[in-house]
Amino acid sequence: MPQPNFDLYLITDRKLTQGYNLLWVLEQAFDGGVRAIQLREKDLDGRELFELAEKISVLCQRYDAQLFINDRIDVALAVDAAGVQLGETSIPIGPARALLGTKKWIGFSTHNLAEAKAAERHGADFILFGPVHFTPSKSAYGAPQGLAALKEIVEKVALPVYAIGGINAKNLAVTMTTGIHGVALISAIMSAQNPTVAAKTILAMLER
Repeated sequence: MPQPNFDLYLITDRKLTQGYNLLWVLEQAFDGGVRAIQLREKDLDGRELFELAEKISVLCQRYDAQLFINDRIDVALAVDAAGVQLGETSIPIGPARALLGTKKWIGFSTHNLAEAKAAERHGADFILFGPVHFTPSKSAYGAPQGLAALKEIVEKVALPVYAIGGINAKNLAVTMTTGIHGVALISAIMSAQNPTVAAKTILAMLER
């Protein structure tokens, strides 16, 4: 697979949308320039997730955006998604690749160098690393990884690295100094009063 052609990777969380409908938030984000979405709604059962993925897939086709499904390879195949996002508790990368074939991306979520190197060795196409900055959703798991750890991952792993965790317009510039391929965001756009403006702001900073 070629390297991912997006530097902003938006991860869904319909519980953080300030009461707005998730599909509306995603359409607003697409209007702001987002072109890669990871559908990550872990509390939905298989049918509910598939039905939501179908609706988001239609949006993605309209905006020429790429859809990734968190963990659920069956749903990714059912909606012909661009790929999946896996992690330590997911099906291993090798069997996932056998199911998905060579034309789908596999992203892998990592929290340390050993996991990042293992993902590279087993055939992931890109990795997420974090949490880099403080984020309430991960505070129970300990302190954030920080920029030094992120820079080490970038320097020691050949795969494209996306930083995740507490990233927003205020800390984006310093995060980008580590040499990352891009950033993965949730609340900075999901919780924004105007997701279009939030996406445009972040993308403009990434382009600089």
